[in-house]
Amino acid sequence: MSWERVQEAIEAAAHRAGRSPTEITLLVVSKGQSPARILSVYEKGQRLFGENRVQELLAKKPLLPLDINWHMIGHLQTNKVKAILPHITLLHSLDRESLLEEIAKRSTKPLPCLIEVKIAQEDTKQGVPPSALIPFVEKVLSVKEVSLRGLMGMATFTQNKKQIREEFRHLRKLFERIREEFPEAPIDTLSMGMSSDFEIAIEEGSTLVRIGAAVFSEGSS
Repeated sequence: MSWERVQEAIEAAAHRAGRSPTEITLLVVSKGQSPARILSVYEKGQRLFGENRVQELLAKKPLLPLDINWHMIGHLQTNKVKAILPHITLLHSLDRESLLEEIAKRSTKPLPCLIEVKIAQEDTKQGVPPSALIPFVEKVLSVKEVSLRGLMGMATFTQNKKQIREEFRHLRKLFERIREEFPEAPIDTLSMGMSSDFEIAIEEGSTLVRIGAAVFSEGSS
């Protein structure tokens, strides 16, 4: 696939779901990619990139255009919070109180964040259990150094599309619930869907998809 093909696939999935493609934002996951390859996608018009590791993001950022918006999408250790805060426009993986407390301690302005919710049936996946989401949302909203923008979740890595769809649907329902229960919060982002399942995610209501392999795959045009 390629950046252009991914854009076409996003548009097609949106139309299948009766949605406008303008409702879906593409975040290109640049983990493991060289600055040159990132720049090649930037030159096609992409401005939103995501990294999984703090050190990798900090190493690449000075080598690339200043108008790139960087997202931190991987697990964030509390001892890396101070280093990463000035460099990101959205954190996708707020998943525990200790991280919330460290952001509150280190942030000089509200940091836009997504709460990571554990919807997958895999022990390796992280996130807030759905049953604990509402109390955690209440804690997040009480911290002025954080601006809660929505939810992020990863489906189980499986060939079972029905299971993937059900997990994304569950997350969308949680997203709709917190928007209803906390209308004062600027909750507008539902981050779900990666290279292997983004079309299902869009059909189930995702507003932001995180795609790396399909954009950077060898042989792309």
